[in-house]
Amino acid sequence: MQMLVLGIETSCDETAVALYDSVQGLLADRLYSQIAMHAEYGGVVPELAARDHIRKLVPLIRELLEESGHSLKDIDGIAYTRGPGLAGALLVGASMGQALALGLAVPVVGVHHMEGHLLAPMLEESRPQFPFLALLVSGGHTLLADVTGPGEYNILGESLDDAVGEAFDKIAKLLGLAYPGGPSVAKEAEQGQVGRFKFPRPMTDRPGLDFSFSGLKTFTLTTARAHEDDDQQLTEQTRADIARAFQDAATDTLLIKSRRAIELTGYDQLVVAGGVGANQLLRHKLNEMAEQENISVYFPRPEFCTDNGAMIAYAGCLRLLAGESEGMAVAVRPRWKISELKKPGEAKGRK
Repeated sequence: MQMLVLGIETSCDETAVALYDSVQGLLADRLYSQIAMHAEYGGVVPELAARDHIRKLVPLIRELLEESGHSLKDIDGIAYTRGPGLAGALLVGASMGQALALGLAVPVVGVHHMEGHLLAPMLEESRPQFPFLALLVSGGHTLLADVTGPGEYNILGESLDDAVGEAFDKIAKLLGLAYPGGPSVAKEAEQGQVGRFKFPRPMTDRPGLDFSFSGLKTFTLTTARAHEDDDQQLTEQTRADIARAFQDAATDTLLIKSRRAIELTGYDQLVVAGGVGANQLLRHKLNEMAEQENISVYFPRPEFCTDNGAMIAYAGCLRLLAGESEGMAVAVRPRWKISELKKPGEAKGRK
């Protein structure tokens, strides 16, 4: 069965839409980032995010249809991000998805945001085969999962406090760098001296696959305060050196835990998803590990590491093809554990 699915992503600070065809693959995608708007505040302001989604969503859908050469009447199903995320932002996408589905008389399904990220590598020509190990590193989540199929996610370890993406954002703010923190810290670290500062690799000195980045964040703060001048300022070189030490520690921690999970599961495939997956140092380290361990590592293209409509359209298409659909109630889940998901088709007719 061939199905054309419109994917809608509005979980946080990016408005994104995409058209995915179950036979032809991804046809088109559009994205509008709110980074410039939120940068003034050093982080996402939920109310502003929701309002901007309202302004941008309809024009983006129009641009998407024009780019792809399709019209609304060609759409066979709608997929939107149901959660997790910011409640107000999620409601914008859910309301639009439900309204379009009602008007077009097509099925609609709410997608788990993290499932979208985990399946994003499936949009590439070189893609993994189930089962595989997944490292999900985003602004809100850091976890390792045993993925045996769509909807089958066994969490092996996760962050007990800040996600690694949140840690990058907070360190960027501490160092006076721009939002979002991941790219800013990485750019600053390029000028940093390797080895001047030695930061801890948290929770790597004990068994297990859980993460914790709060201690690393505190260590970075303490180091920065100890090297400020009388005006509570850091020299440019010291700022770069601290950024380098933090990035080295964070990526080493992810590397060590990933290697440990590979040894535990015996898998020869590692999928890396989420915004921090675009970090070039992390990619380099994981690729080196893959060569050493004789395994394959898969990354989405950089633009699909961050939030996007393509991953929602793809994940939604799998569930729509399996017969899933929702009632017309607009219900979002700002907090939603990925372990609660079922295989596609096992939640048919969810209300």
